[in-house]
Formats: sequence, structure tokens, C-alpha cells
Amino acid sequence: MIANGATPDGLDKLRIAVVDDNAAMRGIVRSVLGAFGITQVYEAADVEAALQILRAEKIDVLICDWKMKPVDGLSLVRTLRDPEESPCPLLPIIMLTAYAEPSKVKEARDAGVTEFLVKPFAAEGLYGRLQMIVNRPRPFVRTKVFFGPDRRRLASGYQGPERRDDAAPLS
Repeated sequence: MIANGATPDGLDKLRIAVVDDNAAMRGIVRSVLGAFGITQVYEAADVEAALQILRAEKIDVLICDWKMKPVDGLSLVRTLRDPEESPCPLLPIIMLTAYAEPSKVKEARDAGVTEFLVKPFAAEGLYGRLQMIVNRPRPFVRTKVFFGPDRRRLASGYQGPERRDDAAPLS
């Protein structure tokens, strides 16, 4: 921390919404975010409360659990990635979940999750995901079947025509 309370990495300016039906987990995430200098943290115990926050506040990053009731976090991601219905379709989303199977990671990625982190998590892991979102944001892509952050992580250096005819990067 710098004397005026700002952090050199700029994370202290982020406004983050944490959505998890477990109050203890929300508290842990809030504490970890506080250790990064982030003080503007909004909490929601379910998808409806999260949507109310997202409609009322300017949120920079959403951190959400997958397994929640009555509506799960993946449904929230799909709602947010619907450009016609979402209050914030370009919002970076970190899925923080106990699911670690590669099929679940792929499913979350294909729904439009920006970053994925498995519980129990290390503070360094969350910090790294936030750094990626702030310092290396991925462009958004719209195709006939997908809207969300570019799913390709590695820069291929490809210089030819669009690989997919229906791909249209968004700014």
C-alpha cells in the first residue's frame, strides 16, 4: 500500500460483486479482497440479489460460485452474457467453485466465464486472476453461438483472414 491508501497495481479502485450462497465463503473472499486493498465489495447470496446489484451499481468484476440454489452461477453467467437482456454483458466474471473437472472448466468457459478458480483457493490465485482481468483483458467475441471473452488464451500470431467466418471481435 502507498501512503494515500492506493495500491501500486490499481486493484484498490475495483468495485467487485461476490455471489455465493455461503455467507462464510463471501466473508473469506471479502477478507482476501480487503488484503489486496479492495474495499468496494458488494455481496449477494443468490442470483436475483446479484442482478439487483448489477442493475444498481457499476461493478468492475463479478466473482461467483457455480453451485447455488435456486438458480446456479452458470445460469447467472449465461444471463449476463446475453447482450439483449444483460445489464452488463461485458462484465469480467471469475467463477470460484469447488468443481475442478476439465469438463466443468470447459462448460464455464463456453458459457462466457472470464477466469476460473477452484475452491479452496489461495489468495495468490485470486490475485493473479484479477491481475489478468485488469492488465491483460481479453477481447470479447460474438459468433452465432457464443458471446463472451475470447476463449483462446494463447496468441497464435495468425495474420490471415478470420479463422471463423462468423467471428466478430467486439471493442
